[in-house]
Amino acid sequence: MLQKEVTNLLLFSLILQYARVWIPDPEEVWKSAELLKDYKPGDKVLQLRLEEGKDLEYCLDPKTKELPPLRNPDILVGENDLTALSYLHEPAVLHNLKVRFIDSKLIYTYCGIVLVAINPYEQLPIYGEDIINAYSGQNMGDMDPHIFAVAEEAYKQMARDERNQSIIVSGESGAGKTVSAKYAMRYFATVSGSASEANVEEKVLASNPIMESIGNAKTTRNDNSSRFGKYIEIGFDKRYRIIGANMRTYLLEKSRVVFQAEEERNYHIFYQLCASAALPEFKTLRLGNANYFHYTKQGGSPVIDGVDDAKEMVNTRQACTLLGISDSYQMGIFRILAGILHLGNVEFASRDSDSCAIPPKHDPLTIFCDLMGVEYEEMAHWLCHRKLATATETYIKPISKLHAINARDALAKHIYANLFNWIVDHVNKALHSTVKQHSFIGVLDIYGFETFEINSFEQFCINYANEKLQQQFNMHVFKLEQEEYMKEQIPWTLIDFYDNQPCINLIEAKMGILDLLDEECKMPKGSDDTWAQKLYNTHLNKCALFEKPRLSNKAFIIKHFADKVEYQCEGFLEKNKDTVYEEQIKVLKSSKFKLLLELFQDEEKVLSPTSATASGRVPLSRTAVKPAKARPGQTSKEHKKTVGHQFRNSLHLLMETLNATTPHYVRCIKPNDFKFPFTFDEKRAVQQLRACGVLETIRISAAGFPSRWTYQEFFSRYRVLMKQRDVLGDRKQTCKNVLEKLILDKDKYQFGKTKIFFRAGQVAYLEKIRADKLRAACIRIQKTIRGWLMRKKYVPALLGKSTLALIQIPLSRTFKCDTFALMLREHKSIIIQKHVRGWLARVHYRRTLKAIVYLQCCYRRMMAKRELKKLKIEARSVERYKKLHIGLENKIMQLQRKIDEQVKLRESVGKSCIFFKAMEKKLVEETKQLELDLNDERLRYQNLLNEFSPVHQCIASFCCGSGILLDFLLFFLKQEPSEKKAPLDMSLFLKLQKRVTELEQEKQSLQDELDRKEEQALRAKAKYESLKRQELESENKKLKNELNELQKALTETRSPEVTAPGAPAYRVLLDQLTSVSEELEVRKEEVLILRSQLVSQKECNVLNMSFHHHHVSLLYFLNTFLGRQSPQDYHMLNEDGELWLVYEGLKQANRLLESQLQSQKKSHENELESLRGEIQSLKEENNRQQQLLAQNLQLPPEARIEASLQHEITRLTNENLDLMEQLEKQDKTVRKLKKQLKVFAKKIGELEVGQMENISPGQIIDEPIRPVNIPRKEKDFQGMLEYKKEDEQKLVKNLILELKPRGVAVNLIPGLPAYILFMCVRHADYLNDDQKVRSLLTSTINGIKKVLKKRGDDFETVSFWLSNTCRFLHCLKQYSGEEGFMKHNTPRQNEHCLTNFDLAEYRQVLSDLAIQIYQQLVRVLENILQPMIVSGMLEHETIQGVSGVKPTGLRKRTSSIADEGTYTLDSIIRQLNSFHSVMCQHGMDPELIKQVVKQMFYIIGAVTLNNLLLRKDMCSWSKGMQIRYNVSQLEEWLRDKNLMNSGAKETLEPLIQAAQLLQVKKKTDEDAEAICSMCNALTTAQIVKVLNLYTPVNEFEERVLVSFIRTIQLRLRDRKDSPQLLMDAKHIFPVTFPFNPSSLALETIQIPASLGLGFISRV
Repeated sequence: MLQKEVTNLLLFSLILQYARVWIPDPEEVWKSAELLKDYKPGDKVLQLRLEEGKDLEYCLDPKTKELPPLRNPDILVGENDLTALSYLHEPAVLHNLKVRFIDSKLIYTYCGIVLVAINPYEQLPIYGEDIINAYSGQNMGDMDPHIFAVAEEAYKQMARDERNQSIIVSGESGAGKTVSAKYAMRYFATVSGSASEANVEEKVLASNPIMESIGNAKTTRNDNSSRFGKYIEIGFDKRYRIIGANMRTYLLEKSRVVFQAEEERNYHIFYQLCASAALPEFKTLRLGNANYFHYTKQGGSPVIDGVDDAKEMVNTRQACTLLGISDSYQMGIFRILAGILHLGNVEFASRDSDSCAIPPKHDPLTIFCDLMGVEYEEMAHWLCHRKLATATETYIKPISKLHAINARDALAKHIYANLFNWIVDHVNKALHSTVKQHSFIGVLDIYGFETFEINSFEQFCINYANEKLQQQFNMHVFKLEQEEYMKEQIPWTLIDFYDNQPCINLIEAKMGILDLLDEECKMPKGSDDTWAQKLYNTHLNKCALFEKPRLSNKAFIIKHFADKVEYQCEGFLEKNKDTVYEEQIKVLKSSKFKLLLELFQDEEKVLSPTSATASGRVPLSRTAVKPAKARPGQTSKEHKKTVGHQFRNSLHLLMETLNATTPHYVRCIKPNDFKFPFTFDEKRAVQQLRACGVLETIRISAAGFPSRWTYQEFFSRYRVLMKQRDVLGDRKQTCKNVLEKLILDKDKYQFGKTKIFFRAGQVAYLEKIRADKLRAACIRIQKTIRGWLMRKKYVPALLGKSTLALIQIPLSRTFKCDTFALMLREHKSIIIQKHVRGWLARVHYRRTLKAIVYLQCCYRRMMAKRELKKLKIEARSVERYKKLHIGLENKIMQLQRKIDEQVKLRESVGKSCIFFKAMEKKLVEETKQLELDLNDERLRYQNLLNEFSPVHQCIASFCCGSGILLDFLLFFLKQEPSEKKAPLDMSLFLKLQKRVTELEQEKQSLQDELDRKEEQALRAKAKYESLKRQELESENKKLKNELNELQKALTETRSPEVTAPGAPAYRVLLDQLTSVSEELEVRKEEVLILRSQLVSQKECNVLNMSFHHHHVSLLYFLNTFLGRQSPQDYHMLNEDGELWLVYEGLKQANRLLESQLQSQKKSHENELESLRGEIQSLKEENNRQQQLLAQNLQLPPEARIEASLQHEITRLTNENLDLMEQLEKQDKTVRKLKKQLKVFAKKIGELEVGQMENISPGQIIDEPIRPVNIPRKEKDFQGMLEYKKEDEQKLVKNLILELKPRGVAVNLIPGLPAYILFMCVRHADYLNDDQKVRSLLTSTINGIKKVLKKRGDDFETVSFWLSNTCRFLHCLKQYSGEEGFMKHNTPRQNEHCLTNFDLAEYRQVLSDLAIQIYQQLVRVLENILQPMIVSGMLEHETIQGVSGVKPTGLRKRTSSIADEGTYTLDSIIRQLNSFHSVMCQHGMDPELIKQVVKQMFYIIGAVTLNNLLLRKDMCSWSKGMQIRYNVSQLEEWLRDKNLMNSGAKETLEPLIQAAQLLQVKKKTDEDAEAICSMCNALTTAQIVKVLNLYTPVNEFEERVLVSFIRTIQLRLRDRKDSPQLLMDAKHIFPVTFPFNPSSLALETIQIPASLGLGFISRV
């Protein structure tokens, strides 16, 4: 009561003028109306106006005074979840379902935990495998409502909570329960797969056509109505893969076998048999048309439109085969079914009122007996008689024709029920698994609440089951609400909800309806009338839920949770007993038909008191066979169980199972009784909504706080209602402060831990405040603009009036002048006339000009209109819309990015200042250091000059003095002796003479020594030549012997093929001859080199010794002679020309010194020049650094950072290049020296051995010979790698299996494993070893496959081996020897081509392997990108504040606000960068990288578009802008990577067009034409789906009219495109591997030690 008062108070505040309300209507149930004036408390009448414009007065109920329910704002209409509505009541629910069903063509809607499914009576393309993949792994609230979303939620909860699940599908006949259950099972089978190779999921799905054929039939409400209930448990193992299933059935409608109402059919299997009667295997069944048989023609509708019974029979037989039912058993089943049809045609002839007979040799009975394998006479007898047993005797009594017909029908029903149970048992056996079941998901497809004009025992049981299910449903909803409140720490108040336990007690309690029915069945003379009287006596006026009809004594009324139902008592006892005569059963048991016997053996097992039900199936609808005489001690309790008792027990078992699982509810609604597609009957719909518990769910939710928002969503939606000072850093506190101001009554909301809870109507109130504020803002903007326009128009008119007043002033003064100034006045008048006439002329001219301009404008407007008509279509094109919107979007994007940049700049400006100060300090220090280095260099240069100067002077003086001295000596020696010469000093003369004699002796001894040395050199030379000659002769002898042996061998073979040119032996001989010739040339070269070295060594020794002696003697002589001898004695000393020899020696010494001086001077100059160059370069570098510093200081902070980073990168790059060049030079030098070292070491060893063999020990002692380095021409590597056969596995292990891609990609050349493998193949080809080639290639391919199988989910591994496989393939092509692949090779590379084997077949195998690796790479990157795409492309708000947030209801969608751990667009771009860098590091071909990028962008576009098509909350104008911005960022990434020509941008075209479709106008025919021309990459289904899903986020946006969508469909009807709704996100474009030859020389490849391939040697 308090709740109602609170609700009314809220309504008082909202029932104002223009408010919209719902009023009851007899035709449409509820109608919408608008309030014409405010409601005031106490008013008894409301002034309303209906939507069609009619005014009326609505009278309020004087007792309750309840106001009509309010309508929700238009922005909330069409929501995915009914609990998101602000006003939760019946008209709001009904209207929301109608809008979604009729306008948006959406058949699924959430109502809290319930999925409401409306039967469209039309095949929809929303159940394909692509839709299943789209829903797989998604949260339930993230996607639009769907049966797949419920199935995915059950599957995830089973895996997450390790708790069994149940999906309860209910609804009345024709609502689509069976189809919904079938799609749920298909989802599980597709998503989970089977744990074995037995294809269990296919068997589970195959059980559907079997059960539909024997358990479904056409009714007036449904063409494929299930006439039994079933609960299928789908079993899963620990890895949650399907391992089996088990089926339980409930209450088969056996009466349909013998009777069908008008426009209804029997079970499908009978009509399938009749349609297939012409098949050869069915000839023995003697079948005919369905109209021939009594059991199939009663309904008068043997054919269903659009259903081919013969084709359905093929599907049924295929399903039986898949489930292991053999052909013989299938024929047995069809034989029994045909027998039932023929039994129905058996006719009886009345003898009298109490007896009847069958005509003799009656054809239908004869065929029945033949098919069943029974005796004709016995069956004919017991069809017309029955056995009665008394206490003393047993006798046979004939029965009347009516009783005989009933007995015949009871027998037919009994046979069919046993056959049905037998088939169910065999289906369960086929679905049974030997693997232990870990968990299961149960799918309950059970009849909904039913009420007809005549309701009997079947409807009573069905409604009893629905009462039990509704009770369980109410308790579960109540429990979930309580858990939600406790989790959010909201005070829990007890909510009163309807409990139907009293109704259940009325039916199943002691002395209840079922108990009284079973008791009456036990009575010998029990009847329906006596049972009805017992009901009246027991319950009438004692139970409020039980009533008696006024005009009937054979009926009763029960008030069920959904509605009152009147049941007719007639037939209750017979149907509850379900009796068949035992004598007829005995006749069937005497049959020789094996399958028939199995049916009744199974019945005996089930009826045995010790037997258990087979495969967990609950025995229902069992027939109690009446015995002739009860034997004492053998009676069975099970034998006495009635149908009602069995059904009650099975229902209790079902409820125990459901209570032990987590339930998920699907409520199916039938929109109309005429099976019209997408037609909504409000009366029928609201009747079912009340019956299925949807409105009860709404009522429970509305009693508490039905509207729930997260704090971030509330802030984003209602930020417009806040002022700047209200916004705090804490979103939760901000929301609290704002709500306290907006809603004064604190009972209307509660603050939870993560959400705000609102009572019903509060969200609508907030939406009204928000809309009012936005409307006021719009009005203010309009007011300001209109005022500005009016002021702009008023100011020029005001200026014109002031000018006219200034002209009138001088005129008035002239009229007041004195008369004596007449002449002056005339003169002034003339002047005034002149000006006025000029002014008039100018006015006339302006008017004429204006008219001319106006005519020109009219003409141009006419021409422009003509041009406009031509350009209308172009103006509606894609480019035009891009131009229209790009300005606004770019402006928004630029502003947002500028804001982000400013924020970043504020944070980084401090760091930048510190960084540049450090840089400046560092540059100053470097400058000082360079100046110090420059001063040091100058000082060193001065020192060098100082050192050089005295040396230069000394050399110059020495040269000068030597010249003077020599001239003086020559002059002195040439003069003749004078007569007046001074006397000689004899002592000095004797000393000089003695010295001259000593010098002559020394000269002679040196001459002798020289001659002796020459003789020794000649002897050594002769000995060496003789030794060499001997060695060559011995070698020559060996070669002759080998040649003779070869000739002899060739002569012995005596085969012309051997000696013929080109034969193997001939080639071997030529090779050996060539090698001998080369060896001879080498030996000759060695002899010449040795000779030249010996001669040069001897000459050098002699020259050095003589020069040394002459130099010493010359110095001694000069010192003594010049110091002591007088000029007169010079001539006497030169008698033998010694001074001339001294002079020549001195000249040679002088030349030697001069040459040394020149070389030293030159080296000094070079060093000086290099120092000057270094100084100059340092100066230039210093100047450049100063210029850069000055430029950087002038730039803004962000540009400084970028410039400094660019400079640093350039410097490091140059240094790296220099270091790489130095490293390459050093590597070359090292390799060259190593080669020379090996050759020299080998030659020295050979030379030492040869000398030791040919020289005697004495000679060795006397004349030791020094080792001589003999240079030899080195052989180049051939680019091959040699390995032993036993090392092949080791090679594969180290190079493939255990190789880590990251280390190889970073440190070594790209594709190194491929090069190594190919070089090994080349060596095997060189050896002509086909076994080795085949083994190596096979091991390589298997090794790569093994690695990818082991680490196939690692992107780096897959990318690495894709790159190497392609490189290996390119190498096989490049060196194959085929001309097409050799065009780009160098001559050296052409020499390395394969010579012996054609590996084209292996190239094809490698190409196939590369395709497999590429597809695996695509799957890996798809798995990595998949979780990011929807969040980054759709949900994350890249442009903050553009998207609005709407209420989402109980099924919470993922928040669009980026939290920690959520993916954004930056996450996707970072991942793309990672993929691209890894592929580049691995050396992947550029064309292949383009194909991978194209595939990635296709996945992004397809997944984004598919989710957009399945999410109504994403189809809005603002989301279109977000998508287009995100796509532009991806295009920017392509431009940065130079991949715009890869075709990746084109794969995003459908997504781009979908985003444009969300943004363009959607009202007029011109808009429709523009949309059709713009969206050429979207299918018709996709365009219509987007238009149907388009949802305004704000009230100022308009919904798309249904008429506009129909216009689009009409214009696109001729377009031939796929009817598929979603893009195939799993599609992989065909990959190609363009030939990409390598310029790398194989002989230069080095094998690093880190690979562990030391057992491989280069060749």
